[in-house]
This record gives sequence, C-alpha cells and structure tokens, in this order.
Amino acid sequence: MKHLPPDARPREKLLAQGPAALADAELVALLLRTGLKGTSVLQLAQQVLDAFGGVAGLLHADSSDLKRIKGLGPAKRAELAAVVELARRSLQQRLADRPAFDSPAAVKEYLCAKLAGFEHEVFAVLFLDTQHRLIEYAEMFRGTIDSASVYPRELVKEALRLNAAAVIVSHNHPSGNPEPSRADEVLTQRLKSALALVDVRVLDHFVVGRGQIVSFAERGLL
Repeated sequence: MKHLPPDARPREKLLAQGPAALADAELVALLLRTGLKGTSVLQLAQQVLDAFGGVAGLLHADSSDLKRIKGLGPAKRAELAAVVELARRSLQQRLADRPAFDSPAAVKEYLCAKLAGFEHEVFAVLFLDTQHRLIEYAEMFRGTIDSASVYPRELVKEALRLNAAAVIVSHNHPSGNPEPSRADEVLTQRLKSALALVDVRVLDHFVVGRGQIVSFAERGLL
C-alpha cells in the first residue's frame, strides 16, 4: 500500500478518522497486511469479501472455508478466524448479559452473523431464561425448513433440558429474500402450540436473508 497517499492508507486512515471511516475491504486489508504477486492487499481483501458475499458471510466462515481462498496462508487464516470468532463472542456476550429484547438490534445482528452466510437452510433457536437472557444458541435442523422438517418435540425436549422460559426461533433464506412464506407462518404456530404445553413462550421468529432480517413479532405474525 506504499503507492497510496498516506491519508488513503487503511492504517493511517483508521488512526486519523476512526474505524468507521474505513470500507469493509480496508478493514480486512489491515488484517491481511500483504497481498500476492500481482494482487494488492486491498484487492485480496475484496476477493475475500466477494467469496463470502460480504461481511455477513465472512462472519460465518470457518477455517476450512478460508482455505479455499488463494493467497490465504495459515497465518492470514488464523488472524481472520480469530477476529470472526471475537465478533461472534462479543454479540453472544451482549445477549447473555442482558434481556434479549432490551437490545433487539443485538439479536438481529447476532442472527445475521450466524445464519446469513449459509448456502442451505438452517433452523436455529435462542433458548432464554426467565429474564430473557441467552442460555444457549443451537442450530437444530438443516435442509428445507418447513412444517414437515422441523420437529416441535425436539425443541420441547431441548427447552426442558435447558430449563428455558422462552425461545427465539430463526432460520435463513439462502435466496437472500427474507420475506416469510406461508409455510414459515404455519411452522411458527405449530411451535407456539407445542411449546405452550410446557409453558415456554415463543418471543419471535426471525427470517434471515442477505443483509436483511424480518421479525414475525414486528409484523404482527405471532
């Protein structure tokens, strides 16, 4: 990046203007530090983001995913994986430290980080205590998510095992469109009915798309 003027170099720009002033590729470039022969570090950073569909996808990547990117050796992969994991843990800690609905933006951010990057459908559950703080996050079902492939009894068993008082359910739409389907609505009502039998509330159902998320509660669908 020596060819760039000092005020355009990511490190100098961050120190002078703060991290919010940097584009996604510039932040990733700071972690990578060096590019490849014929590829600048900024170009490599953009290639990484493009490979995962942006920051949301990168936050979902694991070490094996990163191996597929040409130019990411063990050191670069380790640094990216560490930062990604720190981001996830930070979001999870915020949900564990205070009631989930004291910070709905944190719930959405956490679920987007967890689910937006999948290329297949994943059904996940946030199990909450009596004060609606996070007990555990669990990815429970994979594949086509509909009323036939998600088993309410499994959620009931897990909620009882964890002594959960409430749950937030969520799943992703790999197409990127987060609009709930009729099947999603039917599934939500089946889960509500099953969990109500053991006095566990369904607080919300989130559908995660590419950088977007829809709340059933906000839509009045619960």
